[in-house]
Amino acid sequence: MERLDKYLADAGVGTRSEVKNVIRKGRVTVGGAKVTKPETKVSGDEPVCLDGKPVKKAPGHVYYMLHKPAGVITATEDTREKTVMDLLPSGLPGLTPARRAKLFPVGRLDKDTEGLLLVTDDGALAHALLSPAKHVEKEYYAEIEGQLCDDAEERFREGIDIGDEKKTLPAELIRLSDTQVRIILHEGRFHQVKRMVEACGARVTYLKRLRMGALVLPDDLDKGEWRAVPQEILVNFCK
Repeated sequence: MERLDKYLADAGVGTRSEVKNVIRKGRVTVGGAKVTKPETKVSGDEPVCLDGKPVKKAPGHVYYMLHKPAGVITATEDTREKTVMDLLPSGLPGLTPARRAKLFPVGRLDKDTEGLLLVTDDGALAHALLSPAKHVEKEYYAEIEGQLCDDAEERFREGIDIGDEKKTLPAELIRLSDTQVRIILHEGRFHQVKRMVEACGARVTYLKRLRMGALVLPDDLDKGEWRAVPQEILVNFCK
């Protein structure tokens, strides 16, 4: 069961505030009966009509992952730069023109950063992935130059002052070599990986996101390629 105003908004009738006005004006019927309260619960089994015409909610949400290459920006559109959405082909499963118009990238990767990017029309899941309160891990591979301080791992675990109002949340730094590291964060501040590394004495020269929670960038997904993601992989983010 869900609220009638949410049902109509998800069906593309209008924004939540717009559909509330439509409902209050008596233009909506559920199971043949006029309804004027936006909070009315509907199951989806009974016919919902607007001005006598059936309204059907689009089935579910869609989720796609992109292996973002360097050189494109994480945005839905831009008048000067090529965006990740410009790389989206038309033949992906479930991608109708109407649905394509509602897609947005979850979070952002800098123009020079590569790796995993999730694109969806599911706002609740996007919030769950990005909210620090959810503690969803974001894992990165970075190549660095310069010498990290000896206590860099401890500083990452304790949170680092990178010039923001608050220190970063506890994070994990894994040294792979003198010039290669993996970093696991639970938030996504502006240039966060680069700023944390710089606070410890080194500089990031290459950055790639490998994972967001249970969603891992596949080895066989080449740069610039897209793939549909099964909803069951992502459902735990919304709890």
